[in-house]
Amino acid sequence: MSGSAGRTGGALLEVARDYLRGEYVPKIRRCLDRLDRDDVWWRPNEACNSVGNLLLHLAGNTRQWIVSGIGGAEDVRRRAREFERGDGDPEELFDHLRETVDEACGVLEGLDPGALGEVRTIQGQEVTVLEAVCHVVEHFSMHTGQIVYVTKERTGRNLEFYRVEDGVAEENW
Repeated sequence: MSGSAGRTGGALLEVARDYLRGEYVPKIRRCLDRLDRDDVWWRPNEACNSVGNLLLHLAGNTRQWIVSGIGGAEDVRRRAREFERGDGDPEELFDHLRETVDEACGVLEGLDPGALGEVRTIQGQEVTVLEAVCHVVEHFSMHTGQIVYVTKERTGRNLEFYRVEDGVAEENW
């Protein structure tokens, strides 16, 4: 890929890394700083996942789609385990998620933008590398929002992700 298409692909990969590492992970960290262990494993009902389950699920999905699916590492995901009731240490879960995101960002940093149109088989589906990257960013966004919601529900506190002055929002994470 050359010219403007290559620059656009490179920019997309940079934005994906920025969202994963620079926005979603810090927001999740802020949430975990406000939740105790019981809150991390709380579920409102059996149809819902706990924050702990979502941390496991995000790590599993990101590893499968980017580290394995794009990067070529062995796919060792055991998806069903991500949703089992647990009581694991929240700090260990977060460290695992952060390490997985760092590994995924390393794959994206080393990716030639020309590879975005290549097809990979991930979860039995044929998808382009571009689709895989977009899937992970969208998926991470959705579950980060769920973690934020649970944190607000459990604590009754504003997470103060933004400072707003004169109608301009400034990031605060």
